[in-house]
Parts: sequence; C-alpha cells; structure tokens
Amino acid sequence: MSHAPTPDHPRSVTVLGATGSVGRSTLDLVAADPKSFHVEALTANRNVQELAALAKTHHAKLAVVADPEAYLDLKDALSGSGIEVAAGPDGLIQAAAIPSDWVMASIVGAAGLPSTLEAIRRGAMLALATKECLVSAGSLFMHEVKAHGATLLPVDSEHNAIFQALAGKGVAGVERLVLTASGGPFRRASTETMSKATKALALDHPNWQMGAKITIDSATMMNKGLELIEAHHLFDIPEERIDILVHPQSIIHSMATFTDGSVLAQLGAPDMRIPIAYALGWPERLEADTPRLDLTEIAQLTFEPPDPARFPPLRLAREVLRTGGSAPNVLNAANEVAVSAFLEERIGFLDIAGVVEEVLAASTIVPLDSLATVFAVDREARRHTDDILAKRMATQR
Repeated sequence: MSHAPTPDHPRSVTVLGATGSVGRSTLDLVAADPKSFHVEALTANRNVQELAALAKTHHAKLAVVADPEAYLDLKDALSGSGIEVAAGPDGLIQAAAIPSDWVMASIVGAAGLPSTLEAIRRGAMLALATKECLVSAGSLFMHEVKAHGATLLPVDSEHNAIFQALAGKGVAGVERLVLTASGGPFRRASTETMSKATKALALDHPNWQMGAKITIDSATMMNKGLELIEAHHLFDIPEERIDILVHPQSIIHSMATFTDGSVLAQLGAPDMRIPIAYALGWPERLEADTPRLDLTEIAQLTFEPPDPARFPPLRLAREVLRTGGSAPNVLNAANEVAVSAFLEERIGFLDIAGVVEEVLAASTIVPLDSLATVFAVDREARRHTDDILAKRMATQR
C-alpha cells in the first residue's frame, strides 16, 4: 500500500500533458503543498513557452516537447536553468521512465499510449485522465497494469466517482454502474439545429472547462461512449450492466447500484480539481481549495434518458464493445481524426459521427493480440478516415 504524500514523505510527480487543462490543474494542486510534492518531469505537445515556464516554476528535472521541431525552441527557453530537455516520442517515454512515484497521464488521444505504458511497466502509481488509452488497447492495457503491479487511479470524473463508491472492493455485489452525462450544449437541440452547429457553439459547454477535443466529444456524446468502454475495462463489468443517465447539473458524477438495492454516488461541484486531488492524495484525501457543494443553492437535481437517435456515438460505442477485437480502436482513431476535421471547420458537426460510422462499417475487425497490432490498427483507421474525409469534401465542392 502506498503512503499518502506528507512533508515527511513527499511524493515525486510527473505530468504527461502539463499544459492541458488537467495538467495545469494538477500542478496548481501540487503548488499548493510544495513540501509534500516535487516535480520530476513535465511534457507538452508543442506549447514551448508555457512548458518552459511551468518547468521553471515547479523546478522540474526534465521538460519534453512532443513535437521534435520545437526542441531547439525549448532548449533556448530553458537555457541556463539546469533543466534537461528532450523531444519527440522517445522524449515522452524518457519522461515516463523517470522513477517518480506518481504519474498523471493526460496526453490527449491515442498518442499518449506509449508513454503511459512506460509508466505502467515500471509499476508507477498512474493517474489516468485520458480515455483513449483504455479504449484503444483495452484488455492489453489492463494486462500490463496487473503484470507490472502498477496502481491505476481513474481521473475522469465519472470513473473516479465509481472508484470512490467501490472503495477499492471491486465489483462484487455490484448490480449496475451508472455513468452520468451533462448532455453537453446540444442536450435539447433538434437534429436540424445540430446539423448547423458552429465550432463556437459546440465548444460552449454548459458546465465544464475542458480541452477542445473532449469538449467536442461531450457535445456529440462520444465522450460517454468512450467512458462506457473505459468503465468496462477498468471495473471488469459487462457492457449490458453499464447505464448512461443524463444529469444536466453535473453534480452526481456517477453511481454504483448494489444487489441489496443500495446506491452509492459521489457528488461534487463540476471541477476537475476534485477528482485530480483524490488521485493525487490517494490513499488519503488532500486538503484542497476546491468549490464546496451547496445543495440548498442548487435546490434541484434532474435526470433523463439519453437519446441515441440524436447522439449516435452512444449506439456506436455499445456496438464496438460487443464486437470486440479492434473495433473500439477503430472507433477511437476515426473519432479523433473526425473531431480534428470539425475543429478545422472542414466538416459539419453531425458529420463527426457519420464519418466514424462509415469507417467502422468499412473496416476489417481483427483480434488485438499485441500492442504492435494496436498501433497498426490505429494507423490504418486514421488513414481510412482521412480518405473518407477527402471524398466527402470533394463531393461538397
């Protein structure tokens, strides 16, 4: 059992994806208790100036930029600081390999899989904030966790809520898991309205402040589909025993229902610092300057079933989980490419799910028998998605 971080027993921390919203929130919590934490390594995709500033502020030993072309800029920004600099995929793996006690894995998308696996393989305490690793690699990912004795701490608010509700006892006695969803900005929107949705509208989430990719996933409800797949692997529970419930206030973050009729839920303000703090302090709780919940002010919590007709990613996620093999990997890769195309305003909002479904229908599903296969399927699905996008855009001209 790991010890909680204290000034007498400080915890060393690595943040993969330090300049994203989760990474910044993690470092804010670390900075609030500098005697209990110290930073080993920080990484970013290509935001050199912010990465350099964070590395200096937190006295990191290593700073890594994923974009190899940004290496010289980062080296210049950290010149004279004594902070080691690296870049590219190998640099990300180097950051994950540093023997820190606790690693925040918050690199968006399947790009974070190699470095996340590196941390797992040295038996680290891993705070997992990216859904795509489990969606892409699933059973293989969980096998690595068990084989290397790593500790996996879910940071997504929904899975963190279930993790807290289960209190480390697994799913014995659990009847169902219930993942709550805000419904996003288009919860009540018609299909016609959604077909005309702009990038700005889709990024205007009613409750959460998140990165662009996950915000769009929330708008399409693909995030809930990915979370369903993630919950299946994290908690080793069949897909048919995982429900999704729309809860617009985002106060109940998820629930577990038990065979005796009991329901345990975790409640809190919609602030990612709360699940991050839980993972950062685990197995104890940190004192964190996070919003306190006032139920008298909220007054009412409401719930409604999701609409798979307006939000087809919910159906697609269940279908790929039942299909198994490489199907979830294809879903994830196609969605990442389609979301990027929407953010670049090359396709419409509803085209995201349409493209993903078209890629799935045309893909050959194979067993995921190795990580090499995972990466090969991911590459092929992205190539296929690019081809479908090109054909769609040529038709629209």
